[in-house]
Amino acid sequence: MSTVIYKICPRTLWREAEARGVFEGAAIDPADGYIHFSTAEQARETAAKHFSGMDDLLLIAVDAAGLGEALKYEVSRGGALFPHLYAPLDPAGVLWVKPLPLGPDGWHAFPDLDR
Repeated sequence: MSTVIYKICPRTLWREAEARGVFEGAAIDPADGYIHFSTAEQARETAAKHFSGMDDLLLIAVDAAGLGEALKYEVSRGGALFPHLYAPLDPAGVLWVKPLPLGPDGWHAFPDLDR
């Protein structure tokens, strides 16, 4: 498994979490009982499926090893194992946060991801 996982998040929601010192996820996350993440191999498909056409997003990189036993890899879309965090995330502990803009082709323009 990759040691870096990714969260796609609206900029406003992430900035609020930074100010509060805790990220409890986007609207879908508490409803499902965990914070949804993607691996580098899954992030583009996640963006296309759940964030199509959305602008003003951020891509948040997190060291999976630092999340301990609260992080579980569980079967999800297409039978793939997706990282799910069963705890709040401390924004101070992320590796980096980068803009995830829409490119001229309408797809999100990803930075290089650690695989």
